[in-house]
Amino acid sequence: MRRVLLLSLLFLSCFVAYGFTADVVPSTIDQPGTQPQDVGNLESPDKCDNCHGGYNTATEPAFNWRGSMMANAGRDPIFWATLAIAEQDFEGAGDLCIRCHSTAGWLAGRSTPTDGSGLAAGDSDGVECDFCHKMTDPSNTDPILQGVMNDPFIANEPLSGEPFYGSGMSSIWGGSEKLGPYSDAEARHQFMKNDFIRSVDFCGSCHDVSNPAVGNLAHNFGAQPEFLETERGNLHQDITTDESPKDYSNKTAFNNKPYQYGVVERTFSEYKAGLVSQTLVDDYPNLPADLQGGALKAIYDAATDFGTKSGNYADGDPRYYSCQTCHMRPVFGQGCNKNPPFRDDLPLHDMTGGNYWMPQAIQYLDTKDKLRLGGGLSNVQLAALDAGSLRAKQQLNLAASLTVDNNAHTVKVVNHTGHKLISGYPEGRRMWLRITWKNSAGTKLRTDGAYGPLFDGNGDAVMVQNPLNGQMVQVESILNLDDPNTKIYEAHYGIDQEWAAAIAGLYPNDLALSYDRYTGAVVHRISELASQPAGTQYETFHFVINNVVHKDNRIPPYGMDAETARLRNALPVPSDQYNGASGTYDYFDNVSLNPPQGASSATIELLYQPTSWEYIQFLALANNGSDPAQGGNAFLGMEGEYMLEAWLEKGMAAPHVMATATWGNVTQQCQSTTPTLDTATPGNAEVSLTWTPAPDDAGDGYNVYYDQAGKALSVADAGQASTYTDPGLTNGSEYCYKVTSYTTATTDTPGCESAASNIICAVPNNLGQAKVGASLATGRYETTGKGKNQVITFVTTSSFSVGDEVTIHATVLDDATGLPVPNATVNIDITGPQAASLTTGPSDGNGVTEVIWQTQAPNRKGQGGTTPGSYTATTTDVTASGYTWDGVMTATAFNLQ
Repeated sequence: MRRVLLLSLLFLSCFVAYGFTADVVPSTIDQPGTQPQDVGNLESPDKCDNCHGGYNTATEPAFNWRGSMMANAGRDPIFWATLAIAEQDFEGAGDLCIRCHSTAGWLAGRSTPTDGSGLAAGDSDGVECDFCHKMTDPSNTDPILQGVMNDPFIANEPLSGEPFYGSGMSSIWGGSEKLGPYSDAEARHQFMKNDFIRSVDFCGSCHDVSNPAVGNLAHNFGAQPEFLETERGNLHQDITTDESPKDYSNKTAFNNKPYQYGVVERTFSEYKAGLVSQTLVDDYPNLPADLQGGALKAIYDAATDFGTKSGNYADGDPRYYSCQTCHMRPVFGQGCNKNPPFRDDLPLHDMTGGNYWMPQAIQYLDTKDKLRLGGGLSNVQLAALDAGSLRAKQQLNLAASLTVDNNAHTVKVVNHTGHKLISGYPEGRRMWLRITWKNSAGTKLRTDGAYGPLFDGNGDAVMVQNPLNGQMVQVESILNLDDPNTKIYEAHYGIDQEWAAAIAGLYPNDLALSYDRYTGAVVHRISELASQPAGTQYETFHFVINNVVHKDNRIPPYGMDAETARLRNALPVPSDQYNGASGTYDYFDNVSLNPPQGASSATIELLYQPTSWEYIQFLALANNGSDPAQGGNAFLGMEGEYMLEAWLEKGMAAPHVMATATWGNVTQQCQSTTPTLDTATPGNAEVSLTWTPAPDDAGDGYNVYYDQAGKALSVADAGQASTYTDPGLTNGSEYCYKVTSYTTATTDTPGCESAASNIICAVPNNLGQAKVGASLATGRYETTGKGKNQVITFVTTSSFSVGDEVTIHATVLDDATGLPVPNATVNIDITGPQAASLTTGPSDGNGVTEVIWQTQAPNRKGQGGTTPGSYTATTTDVTASGYTWDGVMTATAFNLQ
């Protein structure tokens, strides 16, 4: 191992070429893993849609994936605007971005030129089906499923074999099979079971992001100082420029773990440093009380059917709190339209994150023919984007909770996710507390964290010209970023003086590092930083040349170990926040409140904004335009303006309220209360719903949704009606519904929506064949294992002792389709030495319901009790909405001894 210190500018001269883009990716940017054109059998998602879409938007893979940011990563205008700056700053760096934002384009060799101009229209689908369903574990520990990785592009540590999870360093299967979690798939294509796809490490392949440019070239490897205190001497670094042939023997990305250098994003490392990644879903009841809610509860409810079964996968594999179990929660449904079996652990392919605004920007730019790639969206894609936007807001609502201590004047912000809150690539993202203080008369006294139309220090409106029409528009932002009463959670990166001194001469126009948020004037330039005292750092959005994490006060996840976070360059900055000195970081933040004089109440809101004015302003001003002579890029020169236009035209990425709490005596303003869903009656390609409003409901109308394992897909605004018929459905496919009431905003009160009602599922069917039958089985529940390994299972048996509980299972199926019928009840008569009549509860999504016949043991004198002998349980009726019983009296016999 050897480390070469940065000594001069010469080594960089062939990597940064002002105003150009790379036709060949430099070795400084190259990374291991499957390389472009190593595999050639990747298929378009359009082909996958033929089977995996078009039959049930609530559960099918295709529609839900189409609404995700993963499916639109190649269209994402903020990606293109950021790529423009990256290519200006470091020629060839665009390959890093394209590698994850257009997986098919990159693997096909279309990532050069590195400004994205070589990508095809079909490459806009971002992280495509085949990328995930052909990805293998780069450890190569599976004896069969090993992706194509040719020397020297082996994505694991040569000595230990530790796999490289990060920066898109994937290992792609070269065969024609699709890889998935099931061994019993009834597919029309070749498939193989892949255990890695359920692994807690699977998503790390893209969601730790490291920059090998600063890893190879910057004096500190782009790593955190706490990491370097002990690990600097173990890192490889190579600043040589000989590209003919390329030499990877000491390149940083080929000889160091991905999390050891070039910090850009550490979502996966944050997750791995915490306890969430080590926690089984079944262990949810053992979590700290203040964590038993939000996303962790939603996952538990979805996996265990609200605590009625084990949270493990249906085939017995243990289900951990992984990225997949949160962002692809299990639903009951079918994976394709070829009538395969229903599964109750079908992953919902929505991959929902928190970006509710970007779908709006994509749709807007599509209407203006200004999407850099992937325009001409279909109606299905537009509907999917709308659905994805709604789900993102719901996901944010599950990410955090607020608890107020009125006596201590504090509010506790709890992180319910498995990574830092907020997560992901931080530039432009932020979360903060907005606190509105009022006196006893209801008069507003002060708002901490106020957001709205922005004014400068002189009280003048901050205006910007809209590229669409040249009109001046007042921008919106957090009004006072420096208010001591405003708590903002964010991560800001930057450049230090030593690195600035090394690279300042490479930028003829003296690179602007930051701009005034009010005037747009340059605040700092790279030459200024280069001349500052050693150790000086400046914040900047120039991510590809950033070499320090300047600030990171985002809330750590549950159980984040300080030493593991240090070794993975995932520490907060400064690192002593959140009780880090104890060895384990707090997963919450206790924020002190500062009530103004006379305050008697406060409304506390946790807000999230995905794309801030300050970042949008940077992307527009830092773009050098389309003239290469001026340092611009002919292909990307307009992306900053297009992004600004979309931001101005689509609500300026207005913040979303994630959670609320109150201090003092606050009058409830929202009058919407939760209705009760009464029936979901299936018909021919339709389901009819009825609901009962809550007695005190004063809302203005009702929204109908499909339930998606706790998320919601909008079906209709039913207005003030209490009935709705959902048409155009697929017979034989299950649809689950819930209803809310809403109140429209007025000048005096904000609009609001109630919590969701109970859920009822139904299977539409051909009315002429709406017959239903039930089969019976007897058994008992048995418990095996202890503690977190405890499992309760139903074991069929026909032999019981007097005094036992005889559990009778009934399975209710549609006679025509053979599909399970939920919410059905079964009447059962027991005959034998004694008789009884029983009725089950409603059947679940698998059509299974049960009833218990409690037998009685004789007393101590041997008298009384249920008479031993041979018994028979027989169905006498089945009741299900939209069905009639087929009249078949199925029976099962059992003995009582």
